Amino acid sequence: MAKEDHKIKSYPQGMVASDSFAEFLREQLEPLGRVTLRRMFGKTGVFCDGVMFGMVTDNMLYLRVDDDNREAFEEAASSPPLNYAKGGNTIDLSFWRAPERLFDEPDELVAWARLALAAARRVASKRGRAAKKRSRHAG
Repeated sequence: MAKEDHKIKSYPQGMVASDSFAEFLREQLEPLGRVTLRRMFGKTGVFCDGVMFGMVTDNMLYLRVDDDNREAFEEAASSPPLNYAKGGNTIDLSFWRAPERLFDEPDELVAWARLALAAARRVASKRGRAAKKRSRHAG
């Protein structure tokens, strides 16, 4: 058994992106740059040049949302955000489900993905600044 086969079987089949959906996303999102998908926490992270801007669970794409792109993603707000249970509470993540219509409109899908990637880069930038401040104050 190949190492990759073992990896696939370690997660419930329905939660991560299927191989065909992952390939579809890579092809559709190619205009963004180098898009990769990586299984993590029972879901699939969608990355562009190392920045995670989306997540897939049950072959549904969720895109990164922040204060700057929330208004543009208003259509996605009708579906619940990606979430998980912790300590009896539901924790909402800043990833909203992409509307189904985007999969029939490749240019529109790429436009939404660009907004999500910009949000992910802003979040990564803020986290990087916070980490630098913590390390300076640690000494």
